[in-house]
Amino acid sequence: MKWIYKITYPNGKIYIGKDLTGTFRYFGSPNSKILEKDFSDKEKKDFTIRREILWQSENTSEEEVNKKEVEFILKYKSNNLSIGYNRWPKLKK
Repeated sequence: MKWIYKITYPNGKIYIGKDLTGTFRYFGSPNSKILEKDFSDKEKKDFTIRREILWQSENTSEEEVNKKEVEFILKYKSNNLSIGYNRWPKLKK
């Protein structure tokens, strides 16, 4: 199973990612240095995130999954610093 997911952090910011293996426990790989700056030490000690599967497929190519990931990043604007943690594709101003 391949899917595109949305992670929502306690501050409301989001991260859109892909999983090509359908691993239940995978929660993405946003830049940890950027993520950590948004939370205090106290907040880091009790941290809840939400993962939603936005799209999934059993029979699609990795190339199609990559296209879908970009489509959802742009749709949710998660590459906008004030909205999310995706840093690619670069936000066009």
